[in-house]
Amino acid sequence: MSVSFSLLSSQTRPFPPPFPFPSKSKSKSNRHFLLPHRTSTTSTCPSSPIRRRLLLEPNSTHLSLRCSSSMSVENSTPTSQLQDSLLFSRAYWVSKSIIAWNVDVGDGSCFLFASKTAALSIVDDGVEGKDMQIKLEEDSCGLPENVIRKFPHIQDYRAYKVPSTLDAKTLLKCQLAVATFNSVGKCINVTGLQLPGVLDELFSYNGPLGALYSEESVSLHLWAPTAQAVFACIYRDPVGGNPLEIVQLEEVNGVWSTKGPKRWEGCYYVYEVSVYHPSTLRIDKCHVNDPYARGFSSDGRRTFLVNLDSDTLKPEEWDNLANEKPDILSFSDISIYELHIRDFSANDYTVHPEFRGGYLAFTLQDSSGVLHLKKLSNAGLTHVHLLPTFQFAGVDDEKENWKCVDTNMLEKLPPDSVQQQDLITAIQDNDGYNWGYNPVLWGVPKGSYASNPNGPYRIIEFRKMIQALNRIGLRVVLDVVYNHVHGSGPFDENSVLDKIVPGYYLRKNTDGLIENSTCVNNTASEHVMVERLILDDLLHWAVHYKVDGFRFDLMGHIMKSTMVKAKDALHSLTKESDGIDGSSIYIYGEGWDFGEVAKNGRGVNASQFNLSGTQIGSFNDRIRDAMLGGSPFGHPLQQGFVTGLFLQPNGHDHGTEANAGCMLAVAKDHIQVGMAANLRDFVLTNFEGKEVKGSEVLTYGGAPVAYALSPTETVNYVSAHDNETLFDIVSLKTPTEISVDKRCRINHLATSVIALSQGIPFFHSGDEMLRSKSLDRDSYNSGDWFNRLDFTYNSNNWGVGLPPKEKNEKNWPLIKPRLADPSFKPQKIHILAAVDNFLNLLRIRYSSPLFRLKTANAIQERVRFHNTGPSWIPGTIVMSIEDGYEGVPGFSQLDPIYSYIVVIVNASPTEVSFACPALRARTLKLHPIQVMSTDELVKSSTYEGSSGCFTVPPRTTSVFVEPR
Repeated sequence: MSVSFSLLSSQTRPFPPPFPFPSKSKSKSNRHFLLPHRTSTTSTCPSSPIRRRLLLEPNSTHLSLRCSSSMSVENSTPTSQLQDSLLFSRAYWVSKSIIAWNVDVGDGSCFLFASKTAALSIVDDGVEGKDMQIKLEEDSCGLPENVIRKFPHIQDYRAYKVPSTLDAKTLLKCQLAVATFNSVGKCINVTGLQLPGVLDELFSYNGPLGALYSEESVSLHLWAPTAQAVFACIYRDPVGGNPLEIVQLEEVNGVWSTKGPKRWEGCYYVYEVSVYHPSTLRIDKCHVNDPYARGFSSDGRRTFLVNLDSDTLKPEEWDNLANEKPDILSFSDISIYELHIRDFSANDYTVHPEFRGGYLAFTLQDSSGVLHLKKLSNAGLTHVHLLPTFQFAGVDDEKENWKCVDTNMLEKLPPDSVQQQDLITAIQDNDGYNWGYNPVLWGVPKGSYASNPNGPYRIIEFRKMIQALNRIGLRVVLDVVYNHVHGSGPFDENSVLDKIVPGYYLRKNTDGLIENSTCVNNTASEHVMVERLILDDLLHWAVHYKVDGFRFDLMGHIMKSTMVKAKDALHSLTKESDGIDGSSIYIYGEGWDFGEVAKNGRGVNASQFNLSGTQIGSFNDRIRDAMLGGSPFGHPLQQGFVTGLFLQPNGHDHGTEANAGCMLAVAKDHIQVGMAANLRDFVLTNFEGKEVKGSEVLTYGGAPVAYALSPTETVNYVSAHDNETLFDIVSLKTPTEISVDKRCRINHLATSVIALSQGIPFFHSGDEMLRSKSLDRDSYNSGDWFNRLDFTYNSNNWGVGLPPKEKNEKNWPLIKPRLADPSFKPQKIHILAAVDNFLNLLRIRYSSPLFRLKTANAIQERVRFHNTGPSWIPGTIVMSIEDGYEGVPGFSQLDPIYSYIVVIVNASPTEVSFACPALRARTLKLHPIQVMSTDELVKSSTYEGSSGCFTVPPRTTSVFVEPR
């Protein structure tokens, strides 16, 4: 299409003829920063080293980029540096009528320039290559409140008025720049523009997007308001060949559309989008997939035209699945098991080789992995959380391209050898393994997990996986990564969103460079159409794949309003209209507050504290750190409540003995708050003997421990895919001289606290089997070898070599002697005992609704902690939960079997006895499940009613119940 400039402002006037501009490369730095330290688990991205990528024209020279945050250039600034300033976008077109820029014109002037061919350049006394220039006057009132709410990080910028007569919609298809001139007409500042504000105002759209199917036709719809032209190239095959057709789309108010014949269905297509891209300072022709794609060819080369409502894509009885799903009466009844699709079956020899590592492995009925999941489900587990399943980069969809290492050779190497990691890392970017936190596009299942990445196979097989898991009693949570995308720019093969509307989908800093605090290419849910894409994608997975929940990676980088809208939209789905009961869909995520969004820097974000009262869950890192010690980014030997702090020192300097004892007491308070669902208003007695609320218990950094207003807003955990496994961290932090039997007990002790706490318990797959990754702290790309799960219980994968050098080398001196010592390795008898103990924990949790209280008020009324204050018995937590009686004033009756429950956690290496007058004369007995346990130690736990005295063995959690 041709761009018309018919509407000129009366303030538009020509400048003097420009001088010729010397040839320069039109390039831009795309900087990838180191992944920041976080106070919690993080999703690891492979693009962490600092690097710059320059997009250069042929025969061009490198530009010296000055990434200063300064918003002004002195009068003496040379023209060449001003030209470099076009690579940045330091001004914001925030609404149709306002441009925000942090410069003071003084007695000079400010102009907006546009070029439909991207020909702008700076000369000594002006701007060359412009098709239009518009004078801007400063608005002395500053930025209006609605703009400040949307862009709080530029609230102090000056406001420049855009003439109301300007044809902004047409202008937005051009290269744009603003410049200031001094009183004698010399250019002193120039920069490009960030456009999301004005795009949201002029082009927000709620009509159809993606491919739509009718009985007669297929129509395509693409939101691309800054594009100058859009074509759809239709192909018969997933790769190769010439297009069957090349169709030009027509634009109406920023949305490009076309209607094609029904025969397009089953074909593939890509868009050719001609658009100005600020990273190249050019009009680029970008070949790109549909952001609303619902199918792909292998590796996302082309978008597959597939109608998900077609009966041929549905497994038998698929439309009835909503009625087959296991019941979930309350979100408080949820328990979550985090699992990676490839980990589940890649090493399971009871699975057919063609199914290993993929969707179809879940459809088998008698594989070792499925039999294990059935055990968990029968014991009470409700949800399986699958690590990313959308189309991500880092794993080739075509299995024939994968490289592998001979595992027979690896198994012969010493347990502390450097060779295993050398061989694994040599192929790590060419094997079949990656966690998947590097999204290409969100709406299509990953092709590498399917039997065939082309055609409809991935869709059908994904649905079969969901159906199979539901039928063994497990609901399915998808791990969604809306906070960043893997690719950006006009040429990256993994770039999609940034090719279609450059500068809109990705969050920029005040220089106009992409924010990378999440890892790389942060997305901006505060922009209307980014939020819409996220909401549409969630609804797509819920309706078309009938998933039961969503876990949001780095949820704090998404706006709170987006998360609330997501919850409301999902909960509005019904069986009658959508084939799914949306009210049963649970959402939770990582509410970490860091980077450019910290402290509401880009609006109210979905951080832990901001989400209170929303019924959206967030991970509780406080209970994890208090139990294990320190944080994932602290010293690896720092001990915590269950790993020997004060009670069994490991030689690490924790200060004086008194200091270590105080640390243990503080950790106990943090854990107790977590066991009460991390409720900010829960009242307890702290280690000093003071009555305090959960929000008045502080972390070592001074932030409140508690943040939740509802128990389902807290997801308690001690281990996840990130960082070392539970068994590995226990093996690092405990004294080297203790036995493997005791480490196994500590593993179980930590899991028991999570299983018996109020709130949502979350378990990393394999923790119940003493899973090890050979002490790898970040196994996102460590291959099947370091991530192996063995559902035959023969091995926990300890001692399979030093973990990969990149993330672990500094800890090799600690790791090597532990891996080399055969006494650290659990035997099958340990693994079987751990599995049995874990199943018992689930059975105990689901034996009484008192472990799953639904409201903050119920927890405050019924849950009490004893053994508190300065005279506490170190290392012991005593929690009671009280029920009422029918017909008796006071508490309502929730449990028909037990009227009172006492949980005692003894983390010390010796037996403890604790007498509690408040618990005297009750008819408490050891829980029947523990009485029948294969754990002889827990069976020796006792209670004496006359004195109210409990005796609990070392490193044991004992549960006592009062039968009605």
